[in-house]
Amino acid sequence: MGPRMLITGATGFIGGRVAAMASSFPGSSSTPSPASSAEPAYVRLLARRPPTPSGERGGPETETVQGDLRDPDSLRRACAGIDVLVHCASAIGVDPELARAVNDEGTRALVDAAVDAGVTRIVALSTASVHGRGPFRAAAPGTLPLAPVSATSRTRAAGERYVLDAGGTVLRPHLVYGTGDRQLMPGLVRLLAALPAPLDGGTSLHSLIDVDSLARALLGAALSPRTRPGPYYVDHPEPVPVTDLLAAAEGLLTRRRGAPRGPAVDIPTARALLAGVPFAQHHLDMLATDHWFADDRPWRELGCDPGPGFTEGFARHAPWYRTRFDAS
Repeated sequence: MGPRMLITGATGFIGGRVAAMASSFPGSSSTPSPASSAEPAYVRLLARRPPTPSGERGGPETETVQGDLRDPDSLRRACAGIDVLVHCASAIGVDPELARAVNDEGTRALVDAAVDAGVTRIVALSTASVHGRGPFRAAAPGTLPLAPVSATSRTRAAGERYVLDAGGTVLRPHLVYGTGDRQLMPGLVRLLAALPAPLDGGTSLHSLIDVDSLARALLGAALSPRTRPGPYYVDHPEPVPVTDLLAAAEGLLTRRRGAPRGPAVDIPTARALLAGVPFAQHHLDMLATDHWFADDRPWRELGCDPGPGFTEGFARHAPWYRTRFDAS
């Protein structure tokens, strides 16, 4: 039997991809413990609700157990007999108390349970937003202070601390896109739909990664013998010009698809037009500012590659996005 792995957040956007890949991941023959095995990993998924037969994931060496990050007893049961923890669960865009209960206190309880159970490696998914709102241009590991702004990023930064204090590894992507995305591209399309013409975002550069590459990086961090404790930025090495990101989102906006384009709206004009729309101001702040994180260690150390650049990567997921937006 290969390493015994527990995955949290397995019903979510990113955790779901990790769960789907885990039992057959090529790196599952590498284990962080001395007892290396060529056999597949055993995978345990933590879910808040009992699974239905159609909701089971993975192969024969996968089981789903019921538990909740707010229930320490369930976390102790879930961690029993586990070698590797991959923590992908989080509360995003929710009220501050729930964010604190899940991202901060829940992560602390999970790490405590993992340490008590003798887990040999802890890997957690976080976010580059723990550094605040930039500008960040080719920011290297270890060069930025933690300066979270929102309740979500503050509590995720707090959760990181428990993982790092336990000798674990934290992966910090910036923007994640792909099949199952309910935040990045939907948010941008919603922003563009509120404007009378396409948005001219300027010249900023942004770090992105597609969900499949991120899932492979999380599994690589869990299973590669070269994984180091501490934080990694995990994004495609080539930053994406804001013009490319906005063009992809504009192509999903059904009401303007194929229509003649008028003069683009620049960022200052968009701010004025949407002055009373908080979500739009947040997106405009992000788009107007460089958010480029430079870290090649994931692709050298975690046994996987970053996948295609944004143009090719988005094209692979575009049919799913179009189906979703055309139906809305």
